[in-house]
Amino acid sequence: MDVNAAVAAASAIAGLCTGVIAVLAFRWSEREQARPTRTSLRPDAAAVLPPGVDTVLSVLRSSAVVLDEGDTVVKASSAAYALGLVRGGRLAVDQMLQMARETRRDGEIRQVELDLPRRGAGRGEGLAVSARVAPLGSRLVLLLVEDLTDARRIEAVRRDFVANVSHELKTPVGALSLLSEAVMDASDDPEAVERFAGRMQIEAARLTSLVQEIIDLSRVQDDNPLDDAEPVAVDDLVAEAVDRCRHPANAKQITMATGGAPDLYIWGNRSQLAAALGNLVENAVNYSPARTRVGIAGRRVAAPGGDLIEISVTDQGTGISEKDRDRIFERFYRVDPARSRATGGTGLGLSIVKHVAASHGGEVTVWSAEGQGSTFTLRLPEAAVSRDARDRSTAVAAEEGEPGPGSGSSSALYETFPDHIPAPEVLP
Repeated sequence: MDVNAAVAAASAIAGLCTGVIAVLAFRWSEREQARPTRTSLRPDAAAVLPPGVDTVLSVLRSSAVVLDEGDTVVKASSAAYALGLVRGGRLAVDQMLQMARETRRDGEIRQVELDLPRRGAGRGEGLAVSARVAPLGSRLVLLLVEDLTDARRIEAVRRDFVANVSHELKTPVGALSLLSEAVMDASDDPEAVERFAGRMQIEAARLTSLVQEIIDLSRVQDDNPLDDAEPVAVDDLVAEAVDRCRHPANAKQITMATGGAPDLYIWGNRSQLAAALGNLVENAVNYSPARTRVGIAGRRVAAPGGDLIEISVTDQGTGISEKDRDRIFERFYRVDPARSRATGGTGLGLSIVKHVAASHGGEVTVWSAEGQGSTFTLRLPEAAVSRDARDRSTAVAAEEGEPGPGSGSSSALYETFPDHIPAPEVLP
């Protein structure tokens, strides 16, 4: 009997405890649901705001902050917190707070552009914003803030580009003007006329090349190359680049050696890929000493997201110093301006290569050592047709008992060039 009474008492206590826990959990749940969210600091924000305003603010792209008559933040968007405009329930930017007070006093809409320190960033890295303050009803003030940082950066890039283009165009145009005057003054001297006319042809060719590369760069930046994408054979790109540079290479007695793995395909825009590789080969020829070697080779490399195709262009030129290596892909940047004028360089070729590689989902890298030479490598995603051809070749080789195309070294040429550059060797 005593045992049954003890069991009954224990059961009653357990039930009482369960009931108390359930009541506490219910109360805690109600409290959490009633707690204001980060975008609504006051529990009665919905009642304070005019009807429909809360919905409108939630879909605005601008950062929005609503202040009451005591400068307390009634509502703030997540973007306002991200920009650091609101901290501790107060507007953290003094200029905006002053604008809000003036608007509350006279009811006038105000707008201003400000440079603000970036939250958590080092010195010199700021935010450019446009702030607009307007009255919202009789008691509230609405602050809308637009982040202009990216727009300012793009505008600065465009402004620098226009300035650089203007400077680059002035040089050949000015030279043509002076040479034409010289031709007129030397009309009685056939030798002088012939000499000046030859210089005019050189400057005209430089001007034509500069204009064409500006057009190419603009097209690469504005167009989506994958809209007209197709499988492009690496062998065809190499052959086209070699043919493009054959005349200047022969004039300097430069040997152009090609090789690498066969049946490689890249998915992309053929004309842009040909222009990019052509620029790399042309630079290698222009900046190589006479009677040296330029190598172009392709190979397949494994990558986590799928195999990549690497096309490397190696020269035995003077090389690039470490301080210049990080800037050679900038527009109009020249390692040696005097040498660039002699070779007709515009400073846009490598910038075009960089944009073509990026727009095709790849990259371009450079290895260089002063006095030894340079290797530029285009690394781009492999096209599916290339994998199909490899699988077929592997199957045929397996049936004939021979090693497949990927089982051994792809090419003795490629082993010579991409990983290290031999010291400049003058060919006989």
